[in-house]
Amino acid sequence: MRSRFGLGLLLVTACVAALQGACGRTSQPAARAAGAGPESAAWDALSALYLERAFQRDPGLAVAQGRHEHDGKLMDMSVGAIARWVAELHELRARAEAIPSAGLDGPRRFEQKYLLATVDASLFWSERVRDHERNPLVYANAVDPTVYLTRAYAPLEQRLVAYIAHARGIPKVVEAMISNLHRPLPRTFVDVGVKVFGGLVPYLGQEVPPIFASVKDARLQAELSAASALASAAVLRATDWLEQQRATANDAFVLGPERLRELLWATERVDVSLEVLQAAGQRDLEQNLAALASACSALVPGSSLSACAALIADDKPTAGPVAEARAQVAELKNFVLANELVSIPGDEEARVEEAPPYKRWNQAYIEIPGPYEVGLPSIYYIAPPDPAWSDEERKGYLPGRMDLLFITVHEVWPGHFLQFLHANRVERALGRVFVGYAFAEGWAHYAEELTWQAGLRKEDPRAHIGQLLNALLRDVRLLSAIGLHTGQMTVEQSEQLFRESALSDAANARQQAARGTFDPAYLNYTLGKLIIRKLREDWTRTRGGRAAYRAFHDQLLSYGGPPLPLVREAMLGSAADLL
Repeated sequence: MRSRFGLGLLLVTACVAALQGACGRTSQPAARAAGAGPESAAWDALSALYLERAFQRDPGLAVAQGRHEHDGKLMDMSVGAIARWVAELHELRARAEAIPSAGLDGPRRFEQKYLLATVDASLFWSERVRDHERNPLVYANAVDPTVYLTRAYAPLEQRLVAYIAHARGIPKVVEAMISNLHRPLPRTFVDVGVKVFGGLVPYLGQEVPPIFASVKDARLQAELSAASALASAAVLRATDWLEQQRATANDAFVLGPERLRELLWATERVDVSLEVLQAAGQRDLEQNLAALASACSALVPGSSLSACAALIADDKPTAGPVAEARAQVAELKNFVLANELVSIPGDEEARVEEAPPYKRWNQAYIEIPGPYEVGLPSIYYIAPPDPAWSDEERKGYLPGRMDLLFITVHEVWPGHFLQFLHANRVERALGRVFVGYAFAEGWAHYAEELTWQAGLRKEDPRAHIGQLLNALLRDVRLLSAIGLHTGQMTVEQSEQLFRESALSDAANARQQAARGTFDPAYLNYTLGKLIIRKLREDWTRTRGGRAAYRAFHDQLLSYGGPPLPLVREAMLGSAADLL
């Protein structure tokens, strides 16, 4: 994804009036504000200020969104800088609340709630959870150089200059990590930190220089060599330091019921009890297991669920997952168009590539250019298995064709990629750049069910099984997040639940259980899906049912990516009855 959902790093981009032309967008809201009342003018000024300050605070995310005046800069991760940003967030929040909503038009009133929610989410991770004191991924994300290496937003020489500056700043971020992280660390946090920083070591030293080999400037090549050596030494230091923490690592990752409940409200504006959410997840799990039993019985009468799942998993792409996914991308776009499921608002495309070594802690993801880039492709990455695993685990980790089909639905058509085509075109700035976890992952997961129900591969009964296996994985994520962070479940018990109820292979189950410790908000896949599904049924009930699905999807995506209860309130007049 374009953001670090669930790890406290929200996407924040801005396109203020002076940059509107460069961003390729008209300044309609600003133009209207000139003749609007004082509240509207004050709101537009504050909204623009907030976005700009967020960019200045986190230049790496600004660059990822296409604001390349911030190229080469890294976020100041010192304790003092973090404290100053928290204080500024409180001040900006107070100023936002002080503007009377009664003086704002509908879009600005909605944006006011949207902005307050994004601030609260940032404060939750920075102030309440204090992720910078416990999670190495906060720092790994800050040093991620992907945008300079894979996104052709400028000539290679210009990107090299930016990368050199970025690489020179990596040691300072690593030193901040070593200084800030409180020991002992949870063992799963150590594991993922070692995996990410350890993957960066050979990548920066061996794979980055060839990317810039065609640049003929000898001075720049010498600077690249020196900066690469500095950066490689820094990430090696981070890896070694994290390895040293294994001796004292523990399982103290639990947020506790109170903070987990706070997470739901602060980050998603979801006001339901953990018991209600857990029950909803359990119902979805049981319904999907029953549907899987029926589908498996039709495919292989008398087969157990595990044998059925193994049959689907063993049907590997003959040319490998990357080549298979490339064919699936083309098929799925045609399917979305033919079935009129949702509008496709642009002609951008998504490429498929193998994930780089330092970004293989999850099986698949997509990098999508921000709203201020023009004409650039997105890249859908698929991670190969870890060579350190056993032969059996490596084989099991490779997705089967039908599993991969719905991963591609999730990541590209009509999932993340299509959603961000819409988000990048939203009129108000916040909708273009603040895309929340439950909205993005909920939509992408909902898209899996939607496409199967619309008839994707309807001639092949294995397709339904592939869709259901993906749904079960997300159901178990929700149950694991609640179980792990309320102390009801150990990591080992979570892993076992993934094996038994999601029918995951050993490597994926281990990876998914570990992820739940440092990404408790991965419950948002199922939560978001359930909210969207319920909203669709309530909204279309009086608008033609299935015939109104495209209109529903287009309106839903027109908001960008706010907390889904805000969308329900805007579309139905009330945020109640979410699930």
